[in-house]
This record gives sequence, C-alpha cells and structure tokens, in this order.
Amino acid sequence: VQLVESGGGLVQAGGSLRLSCSGSGSTLSSSAMGWFRQAPGKERQVIGALWLTGGSPRYADFVKGRFTIYSDNAKITVYLQMNDLKPEDTAVYYCAARSPWYGTSWDDDGSYDYWGQGTQVTVSS
Repeated sequence: VQLVESGGGLVQAGGSLRLSCSGSGSTLSSSAMGWFRQAPGKERQVIGALWLTGGSPRYADFVKGRFTIYSDNAKITVYLQMNDLKPEDTAVYYCAARSPWYGTSWDDDGSYDYWGQGTQVTVSS
C-alpha cells in the first residue's frame, strides 16, 4: 500500500492550503485515514481522522475549526483543508491509513499501518 501526500508549500500566516492524500482506491475506501504532523524537534502530533466507512471526522483540540478533513466521493483521495494558518503550523504533514476495526483510538498513531512520505508546510509570519 502506498500513500502519497501533495499540496504542501510555503504560505503566509493567515493563508490556506489543501493537502491531498491518495492511495489505492480499494484500500482507502475501507480504511480509517489520519492526518498527522511533525515539527522539527517535536513529537508527531495527530491532527484528525476520518473513517471512510462512515461517520464524521474527528479532530485534535488544537485544530479549533481551522482544519477540515474530507474525502472525494470515490473515497480515493482524502484532503486536509487548512485555513488561518499560523507559523506554529509549520511541520511535515503525513497521512496514514489503518483498519477502521481496530479497537484503538483514532488518535493512536501507533495503530496506523501505512504512512505517506510527508509533505512540508511552512508558514511565514
């Protein structure tokens, strides 16, 4: 299984970016998809997750309505829409996939089996 992120880049504070995560369609449509980020010198941080089998996305508290996770109708691509970006959002952003049936919490990064290569997001002040 390969996941590929795209859409990262340099943006000014207050701006927006949309990250995409694409993978094999038959896998993603039955998966739970998570978005994570890791800033230099910091631990990996969960952003949120979306169960492609159904249900609403879930978000970490720090998101506070700025980020939205959704998928296309075919459930082949998962997006992370980021608005009102701040310099502290600068990080490498990763998508990850896992079975939706694991008994572990959506924010447990150790439960995700497949990871993309990451895409850099840099927010300038």
